[in-house]
Amino acid sequence: MTEVLLFHHAQGQTSGFLAFADDLRRAGHTVHAPDLYDGRTFDSIDAGVAYAAEIGFPGEIIERGVRAAEGLPAGLVYAGFSLGVLPAQKLAQTRPGARGALLFHSCVPTSAFGSSWPADVPVQIHAMDADPFFMEEGDIDAARAIVESAADAELFLYPGDQHYFADSSLPSYRADAAALLQERVLEFLATR
Repeated sequence: MTEVLLFHHAQGQTSGFLAFADDLRRAGHTVHAPDLYDGRTFDSIDAGVAYAAEIGFPGEIIERGVRAAEGLPAGLVYAGFSLGVLPAQKLAQTRPGARGALLFHSCVPTSAFGSSWPADVPVQIHAMDADPFFMEEGDIDAARAIVESAADAELFLYPGDQHYFADSSLPSYRADAAALLQERVLEFLATR
């Protein structure tokens, strides 16, 4: 099966995030889920973002993700939720041997980490179609640009306005959308 390096969102390693990782493991995949926050979790996005800024956002967050990949094999799928998209996307674009990328709730321009999306790295991007973070802060434009330029890229927009809709431990969780996201992710991983 596939080996995945999965990064958490701004609220840290919530029980919903850990459950998502466990679901992938139950499907037979090897999942590494490093803690970029040294064991801390937060009750709100704002509190988590404030902590990320305190330790060094975006630079230190990205570097912690890059360090987490050290010692792991090259042939990984890199995945991240929101804040975790930054190290996942950097590694997918710059670390040789990437087998794919899964970007949840966020996306940044490829120019942040290189000139273009790597031709041999398939990618899925998942977000809600009325999520103000994704739709109003440039993520949708970055996602569309990747889909237009990459050889194997898909953008999935789900109805709704929640940011962390796939985290079952948060009030923003939307079961139907999360189930469809997971189904698409498992199909993606099965072919890597």
